[in-house]
Amino acid sequence: MGLPCESPTRTAEVSLVPTPPPPPRPPHPRTAPPQHRTPRRPRAGRRGGGRAGGPKKPPRWGMRLATGLSVLVLGAGGIGHAVVSNLETGIDRVDPFKDMKNRPEGGHGTNLLLVGTDGRDTITKAQKKKYKLGGTPCHCTDTLMLVHLSADKQRASVVSLPRDSYVEIPAHTDRTTDEEHSPHPVKLNAAYAEGGPHLTVRTVEQMTGIKIDHYLEVDFTSFMKTVDTLGGVEICTARPLKDSYTGLNLAPGTHKLDGGEALQYVRSRHVDGTADLGRVQRQQKFVAALIEQTTSSGLLMNPVKLQQVASSMLASVRADKGFGTEQMLELGQAMRGFTPASSEFASVPVVEGGYPVKGIGTTVKWDTREAKKLFRALREDEPLARHLPRQPRATVVGVAPEQIRVQVYNGTPKDGLGQTVDAALRSTGFNTTRAPLNGGPGDRLRTLVTYDPRWDRSAKALATALPGCELRPVKGQGGTMKVTAGSDFTKVRPVKAEDPRRGEFGTVTGDQVICP
Repeated sequence: MGLPCESPTRTAEVSLVPTPPPPPRPPHPRTAPPQHRTPRRPRAGRRGGGRAGGPKKPPRWGMRLATGLSVLVLGAGGIGHAVVSNLETGIDRVDPFKDMKNRPEGGHGTNLLLVGTDGRDTITKAQKKKYKLGGTPCHCTDTLMLVHLSADKQRASVVSLPRDSYVEIPAHTDRTTDEEHSPHPVKLNAAYAEGGPHLTVRTVEQMTGIKIDHYLEVDFTSFMKTVDTLGGVEICTARPLKDSYTGLNLAPGTHKLDGGEALQYVRSRHVDGTADLGRVQRQQKFVAALIEQTTSSGLLMNPVKLQQVASSMLASVRADKGFGTEQMLELGQAMRGFTPASSEFASVPVVEGGYPVKGIGTTVKWDTREAKKLFRALREDEPLARHLPRQPRATVVGVAPEQIRVQVYNGTPKDGLGQTVDAALRSTGFNTTRAPLNGGPGDRLRTLVTYDPRWDRSAKALATALPGCELRPVKGQGGTMKVTAGSDFTKVRPVKAEDPRRGEFGTVTGDQVICP
């Protein structure tokens, strides 16, 4: 007996409503006459629209980007100078640039170093138990990300710096023992443990050749509160995601995650054999989804809600002294045209296999040549995804359509229907035979997909592209799916693989990883 195909996945229509100009700002001393700018109208679907705040990530990549996003969203909502100034006073300040010498030359655009600390000492006992956050805080960095905001404020490039990266740490004074240390090899996350924000910035600048303009630091609490204030963030998955270490347990489909669940999602690294790579990709999806939620939900038009979100995040944020009211308002203006397509995510190219170091353990060694190309592009304010082909919005499936072989049959009297179905499936990526045949009694009402049970995941992916079809297992059919088109056929729904095609440096844009 045939099994009904899964119900069609709902598609979220994104509509960006132009944000009204912000109210006049109170008089503020200037050394030069004020410049009058005409507010730009947002344009949906473009790669531009960079913003500074979008970069905050939750602990372990996605979390910090989350925080930064809302911090800078303030100006875009027209909240105004006075309110932003008031919120600014709640930020804990650090001075990571004090007495720094021999720094890299500044390039075009703005560079932020986003640091996520363990922060589990601020979590309640109930939260620790529910979200499996036990253990002793390490007072080290959980994740580091370098975020480049283009000079025209139209693009945010986020580069993940692996916490276990091998690095020669600069000479410094240990912040806990006051002991003088000469340069020595460590893992990147040890820079914070030994010398705090100051040594972390020095180390990253030495490794990348990028001058850091601002420093932002967040913990677990800020991330969870921010997601809850937003009303949750929508994540979709084509396969089950389960990690006994974090408690993550998501069935295939679309889920609205609250703060604690989102923390589990971005921290999980035991879901499959991809370990940290898979975790980074999930974090990218989360950050893109957070941007989508913020820009399409009307948050930027609601000053009260916007202030609540910002207050939640700023309660646990530490930033450099130069990141103040003016910077928030300026970067907030850029949020007006920001969309998931405005963000691009990349990882530092690394050498295959671990790099063992005596006394330290296995580290991650950067691919020197490719890493230099990556950071050169950031210094020159070039997009990392410029060679990445655009993809239409599509439903995520567990098997890439390019891997699925399909033979199409026309099960109706309608001439040319087989050719139509074959071409439509091929256009969304399926590997069709390009030679449809006639099949069945010729009066089939409902489109039929037959498949060998050994290829059930491929069959489900194909069925997703044919809403309303009938799925029927046939033992021994082999790896080729058979589609018999019925008179109910209207169209093929676009589908794509869970892991999108990536450009140079593993780059992907935010619009390629959000739910359709």
